[in-house]
Amino acid sequence: MSIMKKTQIISAGLIVGLLISGGGLMNAQYPSGDEVMDRMDRNMSSKNRVLTSKMVIHGARSSRTIESKTWAEGDQKSYSEYLSPAREAGTKMLKLEDALWIYSPSTDRTIQISGHMLRQSVMGSDLSYEDMMDDASYADNYKAEITGEETLRETKCWILQLEATTEDVTYQVRKIWMDEEKYIPLKEELYAKSGKLLKKTELYDFKRVQGRWFPGRMVFKDMLKNGKGTEFIIDEIAFDTDIPEHIFTKASLR
Repeated sequence: MSIMKKTQIISAGLIVGLLISGGGLMNAQYPSGDEVMDRMDRNMSSKNRVLTSKMVIHGARSSRTIESKTWAEGDQKSYSEYLSPAREAGTKMLKLEDALWIYSPSTDRTIQISGHMLRQSVMGSDLSYEDMMDDASYADNYKAEITGEETLRETKCWILQLEATTEDVTYQVRKIWMDEEKYIPLKEELYAKSGKLLKKTELYDFKRVQGRWFPGRMVFKDMLKNGKGTEFIIDEIAFDTDIPEHIFTKASLR
């Protein structure tokens, strides 16, 4: 799941039991997995968004923090500029549909990231370039089913399993623990087609932002590398604001 996709669900209530006549017992009846997935998508969708954030990369021996500002329009356009530390400041990243370019001030060069390079880590974090670019609707690529319930962090959750409907996705299976009352994803596991667990994400500090539930902090862990994970902390975010069109051009990289 990309960073914006793991965060927002419309608050609503659902009937979770069905009274069986004669027995007086309650049978668990889950809502449609696709319905729940659709609510996730609808809450996530916005005309555009602007956010400032910190990415705290916890290595095996030390940690470092990178600050950035991002402008995004739908799931096809995004532009990020890194603000600090000095070593990273001025680095810029532009996504237009399936294409990704990065400008490095140290070399004064713009390069396009494609193919196997998209699987590389972003600045040593637990996120790949594919993760950063993956902001498409879940419904475009997955079929969902609720497979059970579990209590996570004292919150009753549905376990939502997403199976890919196309080969052209980074993760063939996604497993999400979703708050049953607020429709908020609290945890996600990402799997390869073989069933191997590749990454974990946990979401914390939710608050209401312009009618949406949004996490203040996300923790990502690449299960195939050492280190203690990467925290993504949202300092500010605004939805459906005015963004100049020139932001989403290659000229903005220089």
